[in-house]
Amino acid sequence: MEMTTDTINRLHELSLEAGKGKVIKVEGRSFAIDGNGNVKLIVPQNLADNTVDVTTLMGVVDLVKSMDERKQQNMYVQVKSPNKVEVFGHLDGYGRRERLISARAMMPEIYYGRFLDQEQMNISLQSQFEETNDRDILLKVIGNLKEEAVRNASDDGVSQAVTIKTGIASVDSVKVPNPVSLAPYRTFNEVTQPTSNFVFRMREGMQSAIFEADGGAWKLEAMSNVKEYLTRNLDEEINSGHVIVIA
Repeated sequence: MEMTTDTINRLHELSLEAGKGKVIKVEGRSFAIDGNGNVKLIVPQNLADNTVDVTTLMGVVDLVKSMDERKQQNMYVQVKSPNKVEVFGHLDGYGRRERLISARAMMPEIYYGRFLDQEQMNISLQSQFEETNDRDILLKVIGNLKEEAVRNASDDGVSQAVTIKTGIASVDSVKVPNPVSLAPYRTFNEVTQPTSNFVFRMREGMQSAIFEADGGAWKLEAMSNVKEYLTRNLDEEINSGHVIVIA
């Protein structure tokens, strides 16, 4: 806090007059002066003690709409990452800003870059990824793969071709696409999961792995989707100037 020369002089005069200590007000602020003449600004403890933690975007929307005690103040909703949103209050006269709400998405742990066995990869693709054409191709390959097919795979360094079962007694050669377009669950469930490119590789032991191959561009799309959701559901508060959404 910056104080004028007059304020500093006034505090000095009062400190000289201090006996056992007193509390004084200068320009609307309270100061404590102890028996030695030391002056300390008294900062009121009128901010929230704890942040409210939620796991959904709708939880953020519901809380922002229900905070009647903050209706006369600006509130800032910040999309900090694809899976984290925080809500802050206005900056007060003491340079403080309340963190009112913190939302962190609940997401599965996906093992990128790690080779998994046939069963593990099958479960991962079905439970941790949205349905896409490439996901269905990978499931078909994995579900019908035989050990000798991986050993004898045709590999040009980019794509791998393997022989899989296509019926009771028939087989077929399938070229696994690379890169593959997949949509893992990696942001809030209320918004569309971004689709991005992955490299899919197989090796002996009927193991396979997926490697991220978009340089993290999906994060910008996810954050944009989250901001759009919040903007749409807080339109009344935004139009009134009460809420500002930033990403």
